[in-house]
Amino acid sequence: MLCALQICTMLPGVGASRRNFAKGQMRMDFVHFIGIGGVSMSGLAEILHTRGIKVQGSDMRESDATRHLEKLGIKVFIGHSYDNVTDGLDLAVYTAAVKLDNPEIKAAQDKGIKIIDRAELLGGLMEDFETPICISGTHGKTSTTSMVTEILLAADMDPTVSVGGHLDSINGNFRMGSNNHFVVESCEYFNSFLKFYPKIGVILNVDSDHLDYFHNLEEIQESFKKFAGNIKEGGTLIIWADTPGIEKIIEGLTCEIITYGAPGADVVSYDVAFDEDGYPEFGIIYKGQDLGKIKLGVRGDHNVLNALSAAAAGMIAGAPVESIAQGLSRFGGARRRFERKGSYKGALVADDYAHHPTEIKATLAAAKKMSQDRLLCVFQPHTYTRTKALMDDFAGSFTNADQVLVLDIYAAREKNTGDVHSLQLAQRIKEKGKNAIYFPSFQDAEIYLRENLVPRDLLITMGAGDVYLIGEKLVSEELSTLSTGKTGLAE
Repeated sequence: MLCALQICTMLPGVGASRRNFAKGQMRMDFVHFIGIGGVSMSGLAEILHTRGIKVQGSDMRESDATRHLEKLGIKVFIGHSYDNVTDGLDLAVYTAAVKLDNPEIKAAQDKGIKIIDRAELLGGLMEDFETPICISGTHGKTSTTSMVTEILLAADMDPTVSVGGHLDSINGNFRMGSNNHFVVESCEYFNSFLKFYPKIGVILNVDSDHLDYFHNLEEIQESFKKFAGNIKEGGTLIIWADTPGIEKIIEGLTCEIITYGAPGADVVSYDVAFDEDGYPEFGIIYKGQDLGKIKLGVRGDHNVLNALSAAAAGMIAGAPVESIAQGLSRFGGARRRFERKGSYKGALVADDYAHHPTEIKATLAAAKKMSQDRLLCVFQPHTYTRTKALMDDFAGSFTNADQVLVLDIYAAREKNTGDVHSLQLAQRIKEKGKNAIYFPSFQDAEIYLRENLVPRDLLITMGAGDVYLIGEKLVSEELSTLSTGKTGLAE
């Protein structure tokens, strides 16, 4: 089966404007993904493959995602090369992390192959669906997208899903369902979500982030306002009532607006309580209707708010009330979202993707509600621009941690300009009265943890890079020790 997308270019060979889709239609038989191992890109590649389109792609390194795609029969090149762009291609798709001087983009331009970015493809795919549901916000997108997915699955509504993390119930980051509901995690970075036209749009929060692209909070608020303005006629915006700049964001909208999470909002919680493991139980009132009580399998006040928005999306999409409770209660978290990894020397080991001060505060506040004695956080800052721009906010975000181990900055897409260093962050955290130690390598941090972790500690590795490997290594060592009957980690 072939997929039809309507595409035209803004620049010679590069990009496309969603509003110009109607100008022409192009049938795709063969598509190349530049950066195919990315969370969203791998899901999109699989969607096209499932629809019978020939797909190939490249990525800088091998990963679980690339291996999975290869098992499906998709050709994956490791490393970017001009020669990877083979003859016969109809379309090349690139991710925002790929620069326009990439050799594969140049090859596609030279060969006259249409080139669009990931968001353009995703936005085009949405047009095939009756009810696109787009979950946006600076924080909480993956968890909330997962919650909405669980609700629609519980209601047997057969959603198609694209989520920015691994969700066990769909065994990955995408699910191919019917053409009725398409649940999409929608990111503001590079204004990507402005290429989406949802029937139901959710704005979880608006905070200062991605300051390598946006200049300030006001510019970010303007981006979310445009996203809200993209909601289709007869559609609905669901927005946190305490969103900074909410008046500006909703001004002039003609769609229905539903607020949540504050006194007087359309959707509120009541009787919120936490058990000894930090899991919340609470009731939900939706536009005056009591939806009953639920118990979440994820921790934190922030997830109570996420659940309110997900419940609202489920109700608007037509899910029965009982499916709201069932789906939310079923959700046990996406991978790398306060994910329990195991234990080491009697200490609980967990991992979280938090890489922004607001996310760090929320995760550590949730962790503090657990019955563990001591909370240790191994933090890997993500990108130089974010660390520099939000240095003071980062320094004040570890209030609930008893000790912070600070690692070197994970560069991601950036180059080190030498004007910010993790040593500075560790010092700032100390100035806030917290015990912070800088470690120049994972190995140094692991040695410290082996020597200092004790029973009833809670260790959280935190960051959007590869910091999770530290916890996984310690847990693996513990399992190896138990399986061999050894009493120590080394001979």
